[in-house]
Amino acid sequence: MPAGVLVDDLWVDPPAGALSALRTFVAALRRAIEPERAPREPARLLVTEGPGYALRTEAVDAWRFEAAVGASLPPGELLPGLLAGLALWRGPAYAEFADEGWALAGRSRLNELRLRAVERVGEARLALGLAAEAVPDLDAHVTEHPWREDAWRLLALALYRSERQGDALAVLRRARETLVGQLGVDPGPALSRLETDILNQAAHLTPADSVWAETAAAYDRVVGGTRARIESTVGLLRNLAVTGGGGLEAARGHRLAAITAAEELGDPDLTARVIGAYDVPAIWTRSDDETQAAAIVAAAERVLPTQHHPSIRARLLATIALESRGSRSSRPHEAALEAEGLARGLDDPALLAFTLNGVFMQTCYRAGLAPARDAIGAELVTLSQRHNLFTYEVLGHLIRLQSACARADHTAADEHAAAADALAARHELPLVEVFTRWYAALRADTPESYRAAAALLDGAGMPGLSEGLLPLALAAHAIRHGEPIPEADYGPHAPWVKGSPNPPPGLLLETYWALTAHAARQSGDAQLLEKAQTALGTAAEEHAGGSGLLTLGPVADFLR
Repeated sequence: MPAGVLVDDLWVDPPAGALSALRTFVAALRRAIEPERAPREPARLLVTEGPGYALRTEAVDAWRFEAAVGASLPPGELLPGLLAGLALWRGPAYAEFADEGWALAGRSRLNELRLRAVERVGEARLALGLAAEAVPDLDAHVTEHPWREDAWRLLALALYRSERQGDALAVLRRARETLVGQLGVDPGPALSRLETDILNQAAHLTPADSVWAETAAAYDRVVGGTRARIESTVGLLRNLAVTGGGGLEAARGHRLAAITAAEELGDPDLTARVIGAYDVPAIWTRSDDETQAAAIVAAAERVLPTQHHPSIRARLLATIALESRGSRSSRPHEAALEAEGLARGLDDPALLAFTLNGVFMQTCYRAGLAPARDAIGAELVTLSQRHNLFTYEVLGHLIRLQSACARADHTAADEHAAAADALAARHELPLVEVFTRWYAALRADTPESYRAAAALLDGAGMPGLSEGLLPLALAAHAIRHGEPIPEADYGPHAPWVKGSPNPPPGLLLETYWALTAHAARQSGDAQLLEKAQTALGTAAEEHAGGSGLLTLGPVADFLR
């Protein structure tokens, strides 16, 4: 601002030394706002610019407040900023300059923003399910500013969502009387419509997001305890895990955090419940995170000796079986069978389904076990249909799809794929499509179909499945069509593509041994070929396609 303008603003009748006095004021102000600035060091905040001075700073309360009010953020992020912005106020804007013409426009604009900020706080609290907290501020707001129709609307809505329908209607009547009596205008359509909706208890007054937020807020107020929160978290994670890739990854990470938190409290009973409550169906036999899985198994083994109730023990043992997928140890298989035995002695269908999932995961320790897995899938389907366990019904159909592929019974596999897809559509289970679309690619049996299916793996949250799967499918296609195996990054499958004995247990066991037999033939390694053929002998009547995702054709082709 030019020095002459500042002089005119400071003095009605500027004295002869006004400009010198102004410079003295500026020097004192510079020392006050930059106390650590060395003598003769150039000012950084209040700088000389042309014939006057400029303030170079973003630390202006009015600007910070405007930014908070104008922010476009989710309610949970917006609310703290709005409250912080309102806390900057110390009375009316520019109160000490109320008679100055230059302040009129700024004062009016900031005061209007302040009123809007109070209403945005109300909106944010409503969106977050904090209706009761919104009421006091909105009530004071409409009393002080009765012409603000949107404020009346928000107050009535906050009262309604606080289960105060009578008070909400009384507020709307008060709004009508105030607007008509003081301003001579009828309420606008928004207020009239809200009154009608409240009288009819319209469903849209409590939208799904608010139901979720209000329920969460109520739970937090009532439950309170750390132990209850930790245990309840597992139920949320269980649902989150079946919602899609991002949900599955988030559930995995938070699950271990919940187990760790429970252990840190020194409560073995809580730890056991937290571990065992995560009964999310699992179909793939390679872990997505081996380090995390090992940590969960270790926690389950630590707490198992302290638990004597059969249902808790069964859940811990089933968890050990599920999280030890691909293990060569006999312990997971023994744990799975013990869990199943305990569950069969209890009247708990969900627990039985959980333990059967563990048995399925541990029924891949040798080639040729597809019929045993098919029996598990059949029981899961029947059990789930009887007791409405739809996620386990999907699991049962996918297991039977895999077993049908091992028999090359694609008519049966088609039926199970269709049943799984129908359940997934009805119950919003997007990850099911990953497996059924890969099965469709197997049926089409073209490189293009496999590449299209691989696109579903992006962001699916299943690295144990996705790593190297497309190259492996293309390699299997090449072998079956008498073509050279492509050079590619086969990830965890690389040792068996190149010909390596002793593959790990899993749904790809027959595939790995068939690849090893193929590599041994190509290299002329008779000893390795004999070893592969011996391992495959128990699956002589099957196809090397028990995963339901890819196939190397009849096992008999690799036994000749």
